[in-house]
Amino acid sequence: MGRKKRLPGLTVKDGFMRHPFDIENGVQTSGLVHGRNLTTGHPHDQHSTAYYGIAPSVLRKLCARWRKTPLLAPPQDYSFIDIGAGMGRGMLIAAQMPFREVIGVEIHPELAAIAQQNIDRWAASGRSRCPMRIACQEVTTFQFPPHPCVAYMFNPFREPVLRALFDHVAEEFARRPGQLDILYANDELADTFAAYPGWAEIWRGKVPLSDEDEAADKAILEHQADGEYGWSTDEPCAIYRWIGNPPRRRAA
Repeated sequence: MGRKKRLPGLTVKDGFMRHPFDIENGVQTSGLVHGRNLTTGHPHDQHSTAYYGIAPSVLRKLCARWRKTPLLAPPQDYSFIDIGAGMGRGMLIAAQMPFREVIGVEIHPELAAIAQQNIDRWAASGRSRCPMRIACQEVTTFQFPPHPCVAYMFNPFREPVLRALFDHVAEEFARRPGQLDILYANDELADTFAAYPGWAEIWRGKVPLSDEDEAADKAILEHQADGEYGWSTDEPCAIYRWIGNPPRRRAA
């Protein structure tokens, strides 16, 4: 049998370069795959942005910022949910922290399969401080755990899917105000959060990349075949908390 063809963006001719995170840890989370190449047959495919692993320093700093907010419970009681987990870089980073568990939600089966391989390697190396699993499914059908959750996403999809996710959250957390926080990196759709009742903005700002991540992103993104994406020294991010829909006023 012939070797399975890799997704566009994961071959040297596409400008593929490994991030130092992969080289140091023996995992596969590098590459830039455009949303147009992440088809699964689901109607939401048209709203996929791209796969690109978060700069490790950004996620670590964003999680540290979150831990400084007034939490409902200790961080170790929270499930960490990586929405649009891709190959699982965010999951691997989160699993080094004291969470109850780390769950990745990824609709693309090939990315999810790579994430599972990375999870297995991470666990075997002893780097994980909590259980990990990947759910290959569409996020608006994902059943959130029944205890406090902190979800993370690196702008994985456009507004129609984000709004559908919000509707799903409103149902899942209808009687659970304060039990879901979202760490949103590359927060292009922050206005969508502001317009949807039930979300409170806890923090918003720019998270600087470490020198190593800045150099890696610059080299990787300037090496792209089409040069569609640019690099930056920091990542615009936000933290939101689900506080629930306000009660409706009775008519006089």
